[in-house]
Amino acid sequence: MNSLAVADAQLAARHRAGRRFEVLLWLMTAAGVVMLVLLLIQILTQGATWVRGSFLTGVASIRPERAGFLPAIVGSVAIIAITGLVAVPVGVAAAVYLEEFAPRNRLTSIIETNVSNLAGVPAIVYGLLGLALFVRALSLGRSLLSGALTLAILVLPTIIIASREAIRAVPQSLRLAALAVGATRWQTTWHHVLPAALPGVLTSVILALSRALGEAAPLLVIGAASYVPFLPRKLSDSFTAMPIQIYTWSAMPQAQFQNVAAAGIIVLLVVLLSMNATAIIIRQRAGSKLKW
Repeated sequence: MNSLAVADAQLAARHRAGRRFEVLLWLMTAAGVVMLVLLLIQILTQGATWVRGSFLTGVASIRPERAGFLPAIVGSVAIIAITGLVAVPVGVAAAVYLEEFAPRNRLTSIIETNVSNLAGVPAIVYGLLGLALFVRALSLGRSLLSGALTLAILVLPTIIIASREAIRAVPQSLRLAALAVGATRWQTTWHHVLPAALPGVLTSVILALSRALGEAAPLLVIGAASYVPFLPRKLSDSFTAMPIQIYTWSAMPQAQFQNVAAAGIIVLLVVLLSMNATAIIIRQRAGSKLKW
């Protein structure tokens, strides 16, 4: 057998292996989708009839038929709003500096490595950091502000990394064209690079905040309450959040609380899907206005 025939046989074997691996990936994906669909069906079956006006406007109760979700909804919305106000400007500014202005030296490399590592740290570690820093060291207590600042630190590395990728995707020719007509480096970044990277930046922000919305471990560590019969009105107030309330209901011994927890999951899913849909709409509208 000549070398050409051997090469053809090896290529055919690689193609067969590639097809087998592709089939395996499709099977694994299908298994995950089937499990997700079954889980959603179970949640909808258990909780759809419990999502009613009294549930959305009521407060927590030890009786499942009177349990309400409003304090948790308001608490989550307030936490995400404060988290976004803190994390988004800092994260985007850090991404712009690291990508456009930071010198390429050892210090910058150390910062980039640490940011990448922080993105993979478990959420509960950020909860311990928030407990030590905000609750105790800064004496903010187990308040709404402590929870929001903890989640801001949690999502900050994700925003920085994703925003850097969006900025890096802007064609270099756009920067060179602006500099060629006399624009400063800051003017080039502010008027050309950032608008071009806006769809990717907004997507990263919405996805990061969606993650924060579904986090329960950091809030449990810093002491988010599981029973709050009032709406938080100040940054120093005690609070609860949707994941915390769902977790509390799922651990209750009464069987009906499982249905209440399923209703809470439905509301949380609706909020998350709404945030993601908003991100898609904003990205498409911002992207349609860009002409490179």
